[in-house]
This record gives sequence, structure tokens and C-alpha cells, in this order.
Amino acid sequence: MKTALSFDDVLLVPRKSEIKSREDVFLYSELKETFFGFNLPIISSPMDTVTGKKMINSMKDYGGLGIAHRYCSIEEQVDMITAQEPEKRQLFSFGVYPAKLAPRGITAEYPPNLEEPYTSRTTPGAAIGATGDYLERAQELVKAGCNLICVDVAHGHHVSVRDALKALKAQFGDDIILIAGNVATAKGFKDLSKWGADAIRVGIGGGSICSTRLQTGHGVPTLQSIIDCAESGCDAKIIADGGIRNAGDIVKAYAAGADFVMLGSMLAGTDQTPGQVFSSQDGKKYKVYRGMASVEAQVDWRGQAKSLEGISTTIPYKGCVGKILQNLEQNIRSGLSYSGAEHLLDLYYKSKFIRQTQAGMRESFTHILTK
Repeated sequence: MKTALSFDDVLLVPRKSEIKSREDVFLYSELKETFFGFNLPIISSPMDTVTGKKMINSMKDYGGLGIAHRYCSIEEQVDMITAQEPEKRQLFSFGVYPAKLAPRGITAEYPPNLEEPYTSRTTPGAAIGATGDYLERAQELVKAGCNLICVDVAHGHHVSVRDALKALKAQFGDDIILIAGNVATAKGFKDLSKWGADAIRVGIGGGSICSTRLQTGHGVPTLQSIIDCAESGCDAKIIADGGIRNAGDIVKAYAAGADFVMLGSMLAGTDQTPGQVFSSQDGKKYKVYRGMASVEAQVDWRGQAKSLEGISTTIPYKGCVGKILQNLEQNIRSGLSYSGAEHLLDLYYKSKFIRQTQAGMRESFTHILTK
């Protein structure tokens, strides 16, 4: 029986660094090798308590990507997209990667050496399902100018996702970027890539309000899934999704082979998430955060609960999401510098994981506060 590693099971070993400042670390990453790149490789999860108009705008402002949730009418989702304006995004010039650092078979100059600001062709992403109105929804979104579609299914290694990806590919060809998932295995990763996905969400059951592993007994620790998919020999981009609780986990995900991370709970409870702030009797402020497989979410968007693989809860109000993104960016830069890595691919090849004991794990926390 194989042992599967989670984020808490490992640490990255510090190594010699020649990086003078964390500002010299570049975080640029691409969803497709045609300039669909972002200066902050973080994606906000397409949940109805995480990504709406405000979050999409903020993710864009900080160099990341917001994916509009699908738990609304087509018209409402299109409105999230058309409310956004294309912008010029300054991409960084890295020069040419050494062949040994080239990502999964790419030996050309990567990322492109751009001397002038590049007007991105990308818009905010938008999620669709794999059945029902998914094709009509995609058509209306693309018509509205959206060129990044996410096939959003809990168990992505499924024939319905295969059929949806093939239909979308036949309809739109290479005019759009296709994200799909979620998967937990290298086989699932390779199949989704073969079916037409450009980037794939990797991770099943690891989310803070997801109970899939408890309710179904299925899943793989997200870090292990990333490692397995990165070693699959497939060129599709890896989006680590689930189980990420802090900047250290994000750095570990990149070191394991992720090109992006998708965040839900870390961005939830902010001004930019959908929903109202409310106060408890003691004056503390909260917002609702819920899994899309929770009873409450299912009843709201399809009238009944067919399964229970998530929960709905309240979380403390966090203020502006910009502060969170800024802190994450700085800590991620520091994380790369500890491995002497100038960019994400450099981190993937230079980093070294080490297993830690439970005692080591406890030592990692700010234990002055631990009784």
C-alpha cells in the first residue's frame, strides 16, 4: 500500500541562495504557452461565497485570476464578466531557461521575453458544469468576451467531463482556455489533458469545508496528488486545489509541481466576497462561507440536496482581500528565496522535501502560544 504525503508531513530544506532580495523573485506563471500568464499565480475558487464581481476585480488588480461561479443564471454570470475591463499587464522578462530547467518538454524561451507591456487577451474566467445548460452557458460567456472556461465538477475523472471537454473543444477550438477538474491521480490528469483541458485542478476532498473523504471514503492528500501529476509526463498546467491553509502550503504546492494554486477559505470572509457582513451579540463580525455540496448551497441553486459532501459555516470578517494577497505574495517570494529559486520552475527543480515527525510539526508552529 502506497504512503501518501500531505502538506503537514513535509518541509522544504533551506539551501544556499544568491538572491539579494525577495523582490528579485518572479512569480509569473502561465495557464497556456500563448501569453495567458499572471504575475501572481493564485486563482480564487468559483464558489458563491468566494468569487463574484468584486473578487474578480481584486484578483485582476493583484495579478491573479478570479473565476466567476456558476451558481446563478446565465445572465447573472455574464454580468460578472462584462463588468470587467481588459487591462494592460506588465509581464516580467526572465531571459532563457537552461534546458535542464525547461518545464515539461519546453526548451524555447520561457516565459516570452517581452520588452513592452502586453495587452492580455484573457478575461476573468467563468465556471460551467458538465451537464445541463453547460454548452449554452459557455456560448453566452464566450460571446460576452470570456475566453477562459472552467469545467467545474467535484469528480473530474468522469465520462461527463470527457464529453463536455470534447464538445467545448469542437465548438471553440483553441480560441479559449479550458480548465477542468478535479482529479487526484496521474491517470485522471493525463486523461483530462487528452480530452482537451489546458489546465487541471488537482485535489479531491482536501478543502476546509469539503467532507468528501469523510462521506465517501475517497480522496488523496493534495500534496501527493500534485507530486504524482507533476511526474506524469503531461504538459497540462497543474492548479493545486484544496487543503491549502497558509503561504507555506502554497510554496510546498509550487515546489511539488503546481503552476497555480486555487484558494477558497483563505480569501473568504473579505469585503470582496459575495454576501453581507453581520455581527454577533458580542459585536464580532462574520460572513457566510459554504461548500457548494453543502445542503444550504444545493437547496439554493437547484432546489434540493442530492448529496452531502460539504458544510456551511460562518467565518470571521477579514476586511480587504488585498491585504491578504499582498501578504501571501511576500511570503511566497520569501519561500522561493529559501530554496535559492528565482522563479517557480527554478523552485520545482531546486527544492528538496524532507519528512517531519509529529514533534517536528508541533515545533513548526508558534509554540509560545501552545499550552
